[in-house]
Amino acid sequence: MLNADSKVDFAKEILALKKAKKAIILAHYYQEPAIQDIADFVGDSLALSKQAASTNADIIVFAGVHFMAETAKILNPTKKVLLPDLAAGCSLAESCSASDFAAFKKLHPNHVCITYINCSAQVKALSDIICTSSNAKKIVESIPLNTPIIFAPDRNLGKYLMHETGRDILLWDGACIVHEAFSFQKLIVLHLLHPNAKIIAHPESETDVLKVAHFVGSTKAMLDFVKNDACTEFLIATEVGIIHQMMHDVPHKTFIPVPAKEDNTCACSECAFMKVNTMEKLYNCLLNETPEIVLSDELIQKAILPLNKMLALSN
Repeated sequence: MLNADSKVDFAKEILALKKAKKAIILAHYYQEPAIQDIADFVGDSLALSKQAASTNADIIVFAGVHFMAETAKILNPTKKVLLPDLAAGCSLAESCSASDFAAFKKLHPNHVCITYINCSAQVKALSDIICTSSNAKKIVESIPLNTPIIFAPDRNLGKYLMHETGRDILLWDGACIVHEAFSFQKLIVLHLLHPNAKIIAHPESETDVLKVAHFVGSTKAMLDFVKNDACTEFLIATEVGIIHQMMHDVPHKTFIPVPAKEDNTCACSECAFMKVNTMEKLYNCLLNETPEIVLSDELIQKAILPLNKMLALSN
């Protein structure tokens, strides 16, 4: 891989490379601000999946984490899909290996497997239908009442869905280290300091945080809420990267990240995996067209079935 000179104007060079190579840059809201600003499309997992499924670009550069780039490849098997850094993993995806999940499924053969999109391509291939936090409730409610459900891998989102739908769901015991890092005690203290602020939380957060939240929703739903709600101050219980978009959408409002349990520095919760990607790595990625996401045809054919079911139900 070529090493970019420190004097390179990464934004300028990335835009030039993108045009020359007929590439599209997709970025998650948790990416660093510079990457969000240069991306063709910024979104949550559902919106990014839809965008990946509909693009006519020759190259997809996914500024996110590994499972997101895999999803783009599954939906675009003939296109080149790049990830700026293969080390951009996901603690939630890593909490559910394909071999363990296959064994778990065998113990419960009559269950429908609804799997959160935050999982590997191999786990997707073992699933009946995929969901995101945006459509998880709708997906669960699409399953007949007399059909038992396995939900994997996020136990916190699964508990939230049980509460919201009234369904008895068998949960895989996985979690996101970022959303489990929020300190309930520090949140209460913070709210005492900002009594007029509304607490908004992602459903991957722990139950005690969700119980005190004024609003619980997906990344996109949280963005919509802060834009449309009359409140002007919010405590944000999700990855701190989302605040960049919130400040862009409603710059006159105030957004305060909820502190992490062990954080005595920046007082926020960051996903180290999401922050692995940088503008320099994005530049090198486009320049050299590597690292590339490569999946077998057999795996793609199996994994695309539950993804297509999700997309059909989400339209």
